[in-house]
Amino acid sequence: MRRIDRFLYRKEKTLGERILLFPLYLFSLPYGWAVRTRSLFYSLKLLKTKTLPCPVISVGNITVGGTGKTPLVMAIAEGLMNRGISTAILSRGYRGTGTSEPVVSDGRRLFLSPQESGDEPFLMARVCKGVPVLVGKDRFKNGRIAFRQFGIKALLLDDGYQHLPLRRDLDILLIDATVGFGDQNLLPRGILREPLSHLRRAHLFLLTKVMDPERCHPLEKKIQEIHPRAPVFHSRYQPTKLVNPIGEEEELDSLKGKRIIALSGIANPDYFSSLLRERGAEIVREAVFPDHHSYGNKDLSFVQEKSKEADWIVTTEKDMLKLRQLGIDHLPIRALRIEMKIWEEEAFFKRIVTLF
Repeated sequence: MRRIDRFLYRKEKTLGERILLFPLYLFSLPYGWAVRTRSLFYSLKLLKTKTLPCPVISVGNITVGGTGKTPLVMAIAEGLMNRGISTAILSRGYRGTGTSEPVVSDGRRLFLSPQESGDEPFLMARVCKGVPVLVGKDRFKNGRIAFRQFGIKALLLDDGYQHLPLRRDLDILLIDATVGFGDQNLLPRGILREPLSHLRRAHLFLLTKVMDPERCHPLEKKIQEIHPRAPVFHSRYQPTKLVNPIGEEEELDSLKGKRIIALSGIANPDYFSSLLRERGAEIVREAVFPDHHSYGNKDLSFVQEKSKEADWIVTTEKDMLKLRQLGIDHLPIRALRIEMKIWEEEAFFKRIVTLF
């Protein structure tokens, strides 16, 4: 991500960088045309939108990279369950090997492996007790299965902002407050998956990785210029525990003074490292892999060798799930468990429960 960050995520670019990125700008023109045409066809009802028999809440983004969709889906699922609203999660299952069985979990038992379902659906299924998780391309079909089989009252659509074939009752759009919209260019020139005008589809916005809401005014102003009536909420990641390879929990205080290697295969490794430093860890090395990286024996050998340089290796829960398949119980490795905390939590959930 850091090399991408040097060009795409920064708002200001040098003349040399703009020249290097010009060929990507040319590729972004047909991409933008295709995205706009697809959206227009759905708005004109030339392409069909299907409706499920219960409220559908979509969590998505308009930029590439990690905006916090998975933590928010888990936070909403828990919040709805605590309010007596039974919920299931529908996920596409990025980089899963695929299976004819869509049910990752019935809320009690796990039926698919991380390799079959994809790492994020498996993590949601493992963490969200009492919440069925289904995976697959056809989220309308899976939504009907969840409604009939589990008798749920709400469906959460993970990474659903671009999934226009399914009607949503609430579209929640996440924006990483640390990068915003980059330099506001479409893929592959910039980080936008859709033009900024498509912000108007959202019912509410949630800014993520917010340390101080007061610093978000410029980003909020940009949002309100395009979509003045939609409310804007704020959230942050809060580390809660450390988890070892066999699932035992430890308190965060044990990080203080530890020399660690920060290992991750996520979209924003810098933010992960910053969370560790905030808890008093001394990072001696950052081992950064591509987002959604599938770890193999070569990676395990690398991790084993680098573990000699530090007291611990600390990774994300998502990465830990995949590393466990390689046999890491003997290594000094921990996963940092995080939760998404919404600054205006009561107002946020009040907006959601009006659907029911």
